[in-house]
Amino acid sequence: MAISESQTRSSLIPTFLYSSSAIPFQKMLRSNDPCVLPSPSPSPIVESTPRKAFAIPSPSEPRKKLEMYSPAFYAACAVGGSLSCGLTHTAVTPLDLIKCNMQIDPVKYKSISSGFGVLLKEQGIRGFFRGWAPTFLGYSAQGACKYGIYEFFKKYYSDIAGPEYAAKYKTLIYLAGSASAEVIADVALCPFEAVKVRVQTQPGFARGLSDGLPKFVRSEGALGLYKGIVPLWGRQIPYTMMKFATFENLVELIYKHVIPKPKNECSSALQLGVSFAGGYIAGVSCAIVSHPADNLVSFLNNAKGATVGDAVKKLGVWGLFTRGLPLRIVMIGTLTGAQWVIYDAFKVFVGLPTTGGVAPAPAAAAIELPSA
Repeated sequence: MAISESQTRSSLIPTFLYSSSAIPFQKMLRSNDPCVLPSPSPSPIVESTPRKAFAIPSPSEPRKKLEMYSPAFYAACAVGGSLSCGLTHTAVTPLDLIKCNMQIDPVKYKSISSGFGVLLKEQGIRGFFRGWAPTFLGYSAQGACKYGIYEFFKKYYSDIAGPEYAAKYKTLIYLAGSASAEVIADVALCPFEAVKVRVQTQPGFARGLSDGLPKFVRSEGALGLYKGIVPLWGRQIPYTMMKFATFENLVELIYKHVIPKPKNECSSALQLGVSFAGGYIAGVSCAIVSHPADNLVSFLNNAKGATVGDAVKKLGVWGLFTRGLPLRIVMIGTLTGAQWVIYDAFKVFVGLPTTGGVAPAPAAAAIELPSA
């Protein structure tokens, strides 16, 4: 069967593997061999039997890609956010447990050190991780919504503003995008948070989520799981707005004034170090801004029928801002820094750039996934 040169060219790459006109050494051999007469046109290649050619994939041939701002991109961000929030909040369960009890019963849990002593004496080592299941599930769901939906709203609001205004008012876009995402994320978190606080602050109420959730619903009804949604929004929305806006601006400043080379020339390890530094500083500011609402959430979920007025009356305005704050600063700073590292490490793993700094334009080409 005769195979034309054009057919051969479509199956083999690069061209010098199949084009006689592009093979210098073949021309040289023909010109030096007196027995070979020049031919006005290349002779057809005749094969007695079909033969499977060794084909080199063309560089222009489509490959598996993860496109920026595609559904796959947002799904990857949601998975990274779920891992970052679920794992970190579960890891700091002992600190969260002491913090919640200091807010609810400051007479018994007077300080961090005495609080750990009381907990160890009354409940043993296992008591330090009481409530880990609602913590893990609740913050995994919240993290998926928080990060994945933030990336969506950041792009959405940037497109509405246009390139010029998006660059000029980027901080407002960070604030609006993170606030919009957190409204949805807290709806996913609230039921788990209600059970977590009750399990952690009322010994004997339940062992964990499996028995605590049905007991909570029997006691206060399904709507009781959302009793703390407004204080939760009051805590989490300012927290998340501060977290994302501060982080994005800090990382940009670090790459602009501290790192002596462009972001795309930095190693992955250096970029993740920048993510942790920006995340830790952002976490400290988050803790301060959202702490009064955090005290309210703990108080309302601990006492049946309690109101915001009851909390202010018992804790006082100063107590709302300061009770448990030093521990929460340490906890949230470390937690937020670790969250950004885990989130950005997952993005790097799937072939995406880290968050912040000099990022690809929204219309940039797709990012290739690393080959398996």
